[in-house]
Amino acid sequence: MSASPLLHHHIVGPADAPPLVLGPSLGTSRAVWEPQLPSLTRRFRVLRFDLPGHGGSTSAALPDPEPGRTTVGHLASLVLALADHHGWDRFHYAGISLGGAIGAHLAARHPERVASLALVCSSAHFGPAEPWHERADLVRLKGIAPLLETSPSRWFATADVAGTPFGRRLLGSLADADPVGYAACCDALADYDVRPELSAISAPALVVGGTLDTATPLEHARELADGIPNAVLETIACGHLAAERPRALQDVLAAHLGMAQGKDRTWISQDD
Repeated sequence: MSASPLLHHHIVGPADAPPLVLGPSLGTSRAVWEPQLPSLTRRFRVLRFDLPGHGGSTSAALPDPEPGRTTVGHLASLVLALADHHGWDRFHYAGISLGGAIGAHLAARHPERVASLALVCSSAHFGPAEPWHERADLVRLKGIAPLLETSPSRWFATADVAGTPFGRRLLGSLADADPVGYAACCDALADYDVRPELSAISAPALVVGGTLDTATPLEHARELADGIPNAVLETIACGHLAAERPRALQDVLAAHLGMAQGKDRTWISQDD
């Protein structure tokens, strides 16, 4: 059997800067991190990736596309493959929602690889498995179209954000997603429960909760912050993708990464 293709990804930032991996949420693409790029790429070598079947990533990247087979661990292995491809033994990681779940799995299971961790509008457990399996079945049967009407209310705190250029681009990513990859990611969320492993996370951790997030309400962020030793919890008045407050997310990430830079001797110091 031939190896799965690498996830589609984009790297920008100084070649000698510390690596930072940014993970997207279900249904979006690497574009979800675009508002933060100008700030982050000043001091980091930033890699943004697309989930299988999202953006430029083909669903063929899945280790096993059969229904019910994909786990967050499988998705995390694809991220490690990217890091290995670029020769990164150790990297900093930030992820939104499912992207955050991937980061939590990496930090718990591969602590030697993760220098710091930021979990944005994410969770240790995204609720019962049945609704995720039902969504996966729906997408496999009818495609992405049934999700286009309901996603804006889950993603954005106010309806007008969906009509902005950034909101339209994110919704366009959803419309273009391959049902095979999207459904597999739903299966991964159904299976995911990192609650018993939170105490094993040793990387400096930031948890960002959206006070207007209805997809992963603030108690999800509190559970993460309470379970991860010495985690810092920050709240932002935003919905699930933090699209309403991009500068606020940028600022808390910058403070977190600056702190991690001071604690991790593998970081390369660079002046602003």
